[in-house]
Amino acid sequence: MTTQSAPVKALLQTEEGKGDFADITLPTLTEGDIKVAVAYSTINYKDGMVLKGVGRLVRNFPHVPGVDFAGTVIESEDPAKPVGAKVVVTGWRVGEAYWGGYSEQQVLKGKFATILPDNITPKQAMGVGTAGFTAMLAIDHLERAGLNANDNPKPILVTGASGGVGTCSLVLLSALGYQPVAVTGRPEQADWLKALGAHDVAPRDDLTGKGKPLERETWGGAIDSVGGGMLGRLLAQMASGASVAAVGLAGGSELTGTVLPFLLRGVNLLGVDSVMCPQSTRDRLWPRIGTHLVGAKLETITTEHDFAALPALADDILAGKIRGRAIIRINP
Repeated sequence: MTTQSAPVKALLQTEEGKGDFADITLPTLTEGDIKVAVAYSTINYKDGMVLKGVGRLVRNFPHVPGVDFAGTVIESEDPAKPVGAKVVVTGWRVGEAYWGGYSEQQVLKGKFATILPDNITPKQAMGVGTAGFTAMLAIDHLERAGLNANDNPKPILVTGASGGVGTCSLVLLSALGYQPVAVTGRPEQADWLKALGAHDVAPRDDLTGKGKPLERETWGGAIDSVGGGMLGRLLAQMASGASVAAVGLAGGSELTGTVLPFLLRGVNLLGVDSVMCPQSTRDRLWPRIGTHLVGAKLETITTEHDFAALPALADDILAGKIRGRAIIRINP
C-alpha cells in the first residue's frame, strides 16, 4: 500500500524502553496491504516488557508496540480482507518485529489479520486477545493429545491462574465440561477464581521448591503459563499418559527435574506457540472462543483503560498487579 494518510495518534518508541505519544504518518514507516482503524488493543506481559525495554524483544526503532488489536479494515489490497471487515490481530510478531496496536490506525499484512466471527465484537476480541487465544490453543493441543471431558477422572491444573492466560483457561475449561484447579500466589483471589470456573484452588507452595523425581499422580492435564521450577514439579505430578501444555516462561526457561515422568509415565510436554500459529487454526478456533468464552464471565476478567493510561499500566503488569485482561480503548 503506497497511499499517504493523515497523521494518527500512536505510542511511538524512539529507543529501547523509551517513548511517548506522537502523531505518525502511515504508511511511510511501515508497509502492508491492509489498513485497520484500531478500536481496541490490550496490554499483555510481553507488551510491558517491550514498553519498559526488558528482554530486548524489539531491535528496530522507531517502533509502535501492542501485540494484539481489533478493529475495522478501512483500506485493502487483499481480497480476503475487504473494506468494512471486522478483524482481530494476534501473533505473527506484530508489536515486536512489526508495528502493533498502540496506534489509531495500523497498516499490516492482510495474512496477519483474522476476520472476526459474528459472535465476537472487536471489544470482546480484545477481552479475549492473545491470552484468550493462547488458552484456547492450549486446550486444543491437550484435546488433540487425548484429553476428553467425558473421560478424565483427574482434575486439570492451571498455573498462573490470576493472569490473562490463566483466567481465560479457567473460563474455557469450565465451559467445556472440565473441572480445572487454579494455582495462584494470591490466595485472597480464591473466591474470584472459583467464580470464573475453578473447581478448587491449590496453594502455589505445592509446586515450588525441590520435589521428588516422581510424585503422586495428581493431575489429568495442565496448562502452565509459568515455566521454570514450577513446570518441573508439575511434570512429576502428572498422571500416566497426561499432557502439559506449556505456554509461557515467566518463571524462567530452564527445565528442572528428570526424564522419569516421560519414560515411566508417558507424560507429554506440549509447546504452545500462538505467535506463528497457522491461519487455518486461527479460523477454526476463534468461533469456538466466541461460543465458550465470550459472555458474562469474560466481562468479569476484563478492565477497560484509556489510551493515555498505557505507560503506567506497563509497570503494573510487570509487577503482577493486573488481574485478568486489561483492554485499551484506542479509537472505538
